[in-house]
Amino acid sequence: MNNVFWQILRAVLLLFVQIVVLNNIQLFGMVSPFLYTLIIITLPIKMPRNYVMLLGCLIGCVMDVFTNSYGFHFAATVLVAYARPFLMKLFATRENMEKLYPSYTNFGNAFYYYAFAMVFLHHFCLFAIEAFSFYYIGLVLLKTLCSSVFTLILIWGIETLKIRRK
Repeated sequence: MNNVFWQILRAVLLLFVQIVVLNNIQLFGMVSPFLYTLIIITLPIKMPRNYVMLLGCLIGCVMDVFTNSYGFHFAATVLVAYARPFLMKLFATRENMEKLYPSYTNFGNAFYYYAFAMVFLHHFCLFAIEAFSFYYIGLVLLKTLCSSVFTLILIWGIETLKIRRK
């Protein structure tokens, strides 16, 4: 029960930071960090897909309400929640899958490959829906790559702080 409380608190804190601080960051019109994807990335490994999808719906709806987007975050977050087990199996070893949570301490460098794949998929879906045309595919890919790298740097910083705290 105590662990569930901390997971909820962490999710609320990440959403708050995203809404209040990170949604106001636009570097060169190309970089928009979406750190709230870390909520889905670090959910317990054994959590049933139905719950992960439901949580993805909830998180996407909250982001859409606060960013006045029309289902963009909802679609991207639900896609990432659905693809999560496939990407985890792609990057994690069998030993890693027996751990409780995906993190750098549990997965090693494979965590960053997994996190980058999740963030890239999320950002690509979000920016592709936003552009709504294959005419801008180059711009969508560039924005996706730049934003994904920046978001991954933020995730790396959070993981480093967690390691130092322990």
